[in-house]
Amino acid sequence: MTSKTSTTGTFKAVWQLLRLEHGIMYGIAVLVGIIITSDMAFQFDKAFFGFLTALFLQASAFALNDYFDYEVDVANKRFDRPLVRGELKKEHALFLAVFLAPAGFISALRISHEAFLFALLITAMGYAYDIKLKEFGFAGNVYIAASMAAPFLFGGIVAGFVELPVVVLSAIAFVSGLAREIMKGIEDVEGDALRNVRTVARVRGIDFASKLSAMLFLTSVALSFLPLTLPEFMDLKYIIPVAVTDVMLISISRKLISGVGKDEIGKLRKDTLKAMFLGLIAFIGGAF
Repeated sequence: MTSKTSTTGTFKAVWQLLRLEHGIMYGIAVLVGIIITSDMAFQFDKAFFGFLTALFLQASAFALNDYFDYEVDVANKRFDRPLVRGELKKEHALFLAVFLAPAGFISALRISHEAFLFALLITAMGYAYDIKLKEFGFAGNVYIAASMAAPFLFGGIVAGFVELPVVVLSAIAFVSGLAREIMKGIEDVEGDALRNVRTVARVRGIDFASKLSAMLFLTSVALSFLPLTLPEFMDLKYIIPVAVTDVMLISISRKLISGVGKDEIGKLRKDTLKAMFLGLIAFIGGAF
């Protein structure tokens, strides 16, 4: 029983270190980009390797992030991080970051040279973020937002070309991702001071960061109406889940504008992840 519990605990710690739920969502986003572009007329082997590319490279970047952010996470009391809880060591994070990167790049190479170059660029930016770019605050937020838009574009590259619906979806992902990262800076404001991370919350204050994040979430809500101008998205399979997503984001925006404490941001971040997942389902529905 003890051995089984230990194995389960280790698996959970590795999952949390690599943020595999994010990697899976990124992989699904790649598939959505492929489906929207190719209308299901795609090669399944390329789709499979596209999913793996996103999963492995995002996991690698997350592991490296926790390696460099260890002291900050300790200061922020981020007990959702296995390194802070002591369940994994920094060396484990570095090993996994180095081990998973080649797997991701090999997967990208199995698709095309264009896919490999795109994956290399995004991953290199991710490592730059982990090592230094994060300290520039808003510029780091922009990168993270771009990395959330990238899987959809990557899906188009896997399919062979990038169409307008994929660009629209990428824009929505970018704006909502930027809002979420600015909001995250509110939660981490104390620990970020240790690394002198110049987030919007630290430079302009928590109130300004909350309102800016809210306005960006509302912008993503407005952008969600754009796909309705495309015939394939005039479908209840898109309209219903995206409506629920919009209602959730509007509710979160209202809370941010009215003023929330730093301790409440963690819950709002989880809520935004749920909303973004529903938005992903909406685009999957629109793609079929």
